[in-house]
Amino acid sequence: MNQPVLTCRDICFSYHNLNGETKALSNLSFQINKGEFVAIVGPSGCGKSTLLSIIAGLIKPESGEIILDQSERIRIGYMLQQDHLLEWRTIWKNILLGPEVTGTLTKEKEALASRLLSEYGLEKFKDKRPAELSGGMKQRAALIRTMVMEPGLLLLDEPFSALDYQTRLMVSGDIGSIIRKSGITALLITHDLSEAISLADRILVLKRRPASIKNDIPVKLTLSEHTPLSARNAPEFKDLFTLLWKEISNEYSEKEI
Repeated sequence: MNQPVLTCRDICFSYHNLNGETKALSNLSFQINKGEFVAIVGPSGCGKSTLLSIIAGLIKPESGEIILDQSERIRIGYMLQQDHLLEWRTIWKNILLGPEVTGTLTKEKEALASRLLSEYGLEKFKDKRPAELSGGMKQRAALIRTMVMEPGLLLLDEPFSALDYQTRLMVSGDIGSIIRKSGITALLITHDLSEAISLADRILVLKRRPASIKNDIPVKLTLSEHTPLSARNAPEFKDLFTLLWKEISNEYSEKEI
């Protein structure tokens, strides 16, 4: 039986300024089950990042409900476009920032951080400063910082967009593998359709602003191994990409940008 970790029900939100009201989300509803990796795509400016901010509790919807699994206390991890590592702290100190701030720093947390550093190839760099690491290594460090808090739901807001294409492929593959092995439920915002197909179990397509769900597309690829490169070579990839492209391009043609 599927166990929903997150339910968004009839979410509405508008931005207000002196010039009036801009509707961002309109009666947006969907559900994510435990262990799913779901991607959200849609036209630029349709409200994808706004939706993540509402789910994370950073802003409140004007109406509707965000329902988290009540069978256990769900911690939400939020990984942004930039790594936001603190330059005056070492990688080790950056990774332990969350437990320090929340007063939950224990030997067990330190052991978890140490294990994750080793698994993700950053153990030798734990005493380095962020400026001494490549962009991909910094994104791995940012993910470890999030994982140390042991989130039940991981929100990813275009976390690879600042990386060059080759690094983006490698890091997205690594992080996708990490998330799958951990069993964490994940929600990814991305403009990259290939990235969505190669990482997600399911893709939600948003309509143009005010956003609601236009389509819910399952991703089933014939793969010998789950990597971004192998996903792009799967026989189903081309058809999925074409479907997503049509869904989004139709939004641009139907309404003024």
